[in-house]
Amino acid sequence: MAGRYWMVVGTFLLALLLYIDRICISVAKEPIVQDLNLSDEQMGWVLSVFALGYALFQTPAGILADRLGSRRVLTTVVTFWSLFTALTGAAWNFTSMLVVRLLFGAGEAGAFPGISRAVFSWIPLQERGLVTGINFSGSRLGAAVALPVGAWRFLTLGWCMCFVVLGAVGVVWAVVWYLVFRDDPTEHAGLSVTEQDFIRANRQQVDPAVAKEPLRAGSLIGSKNMWLAMGQYFCSNFTFFFCLTWLFPHLKEKYALETLEAGFYASAPLVLGALGNWFGGWWIDRIYRQGNWTLSRRLPAAVGFGLAAIGLVVSVYMQTPLTAIIFLSIAIFGADMTLSPSWSFAVDIGRQHAGAVSGTMNMAGNIGAFITALAFPYMQSWTGSEVPFFFVGAGLNVVAIFLWLFMKPEKQLEEY
Repeated sequence: MAGRYWMVVGTFLLALLLYIDRICISVAKEPIVQDLNLSDEQMGWVLSVFALGYALFQTPAGILADRLGSRRVLTTVVTFWSLFTALTGAAWNFTSMLVVRLLFGAGEAGAFPGISRAVFSWIPLQERGLVTGINFSGSRLGAAVALPVGAWRFLTLGWCMCFVVLGAVGVVWAVVWYLVFRDDPTEHAGLSVTEQDFIRANRQQVDPAVAKEPLRAGSLIGSKNMWLAMGQYFCSNFTFFFCLTWLFPHLKEKYALETLEAGFYASAPLVLGALGNWFGGWWIDRIYRQGNWTLSRRLPAAVGFGLAAIGLVVSVYMQTPLTAIIFLSIAIFGADMTLSPSWSFAVDIGRQHAGAVSGTMNMAGNIGAFITALAFPYMQSWTGSEVPFFFVGAGLNVVAIFLWLFMKPEKQLEEY
């Protein structure tokens, strides 16, 4: 295996851990609500406050990754969020849980911007789509595993101890990453000279004089590409974050399922999401190699958002958990097809500022996630039905298709 792919293994495992840590709070909803005496609306705030912390620290974390390198930044943020993963088990009331989950989200904010900066330095441009898809598939597989396995572990160990164990696993990853990874492939003693030369020749090139220029706030704020990327990613996260927060309790309550049964049903869309990441990444690299950079980003994203809209609308008319999950799985497959184009696009236009640009895009996406976690329980309470929520999600996916028509990956941040 080429040396650069071992780096991808490390980032894949990080994404796996990232979402195991993140989704376990949803699996533990019932015992947490009972032990801390929370209402559904309060639990909605517990789930959404993570997304708020995650969103607010995306751009600062990305800037740090660009300046300090992925080695130090990822080591630090993984250690930080692992501490607050463990402390989740020590929360004793609504307020303490809000504070812990806010800080947990702030820590996780540095993960994908740090990974994006590593991808810019290590991965040739023609491999960027598939590598990005592999990384994000780790997050979906982590969430898929966490739902049934987490449900079983919570029943056997209790929810408090499970969070402590997950925190310890994160610290182990951080130590190994610091010892093994280097910010530039030319600094890695285990990489052959042949592979170093191949990476340097095929990764996205930046003028050395331009590379030293700091990122200006005006370049971010004034870029049409940046605003379009943020808008479509908001729409994507509005759909996907439902799976990480309310899908498990929604299925359990609506169809009167047992805990483990609900966990297996809720994991299916996440497995399809991983496949959507792989397919989307493979497709954009295939189109790119045919010489069409712009279409390689736009077409997979547009098809993905179309599938997401259809899947959400049809799922609300299904009468059994199996048929509902089939169409929700189609929706998440489509939504996750859009991730590789989105993050490849952010690295395309961000270049040496890939961390900051991808972090800013992810900030907008997680504002969508923050709204999702609150919108579902509140809209259901106001209307007496979950149907309006799914139609809003479908409408946002249609909007995202039109946003992609104006996005230009070949244009640098300052040019468009």
